[in-house]
Amino acid sequence: MDGKLQIEMDEFLPLRDVVFNTLRRAILNGKLKPGERLMEVHLANRLGVSRTPIREAIRKLELEGLVIMIPRRGAEVARITEKSLKDVLEVRRALDALSVELACERITQPDLERLGEACRNFERAVRGEDASVIASADVALHDIIVEATGNRRLQQLVNNLSEQMYRFRFVYIKEENQHDNLVAEHREIYESILNCDRERAAAAARLHIDNQEKSIIRQIRLENERRP
Repeated sequence: MDGKLQIEMDEFLPLRDVVFNTLRRAILNGKLKPGERLMEVHLANRLGVSRTPIREAIRKLELEGLVIMIPRRGAEVARITEKSLKDVLEVRRALDALSVELACERITQPDLERLGEACRNFERAVRGEDASVIASADVALHDIIVEATGNRRLQQLVNNLSEQMYRFRFVYIKEENQHDNLVAEHREIYESILNCDRERAAAAARLHIDNQEKSIIRQIRLENERRP
């Protein structure tokens, strides 16, 4: 387990929710890795809490599909499978293409400027090579596009997938040789929206997701080959 795992206290939340949020975030950002066992005693000692909130958090994480229970082994972080990846990205591909098409028509000048700055922020984040910073910069950029659509239902649908996407995003970002492609893809999406080119923007958004899918599948298969 990553030694940096620490409880993130919030005076306004019950301890069980704080523990749940801490473990959930650790799974999404890769500090708790796919297939890693979640032993109640070890986690309780690590976070300085009793086993009860750990047990409650694990149950909730199981309901979210982030944790699975293995007979005679206990809880472990759910692995990312090709099927789960494809299911999520299939939907996200369609939503992202629609988002950029609508943004071409509806984005305001201030939001367009924000999007340009978000592209530059992402490029700076990539040079820093901190996965958390890169992922946050990526999320910020895509959030501007979705908000620019002005479609609240679309925003809700994207938000419903955001946490699984965040987990996939961390896996993708680990492939450092893809960083230049990410920068180029973001730039292509930005320029398409800047020029109000719906067809070009939608094609760029779909390619962006397709490349993520290929990269993550490569990593899933490599991990499966290494597994005893």
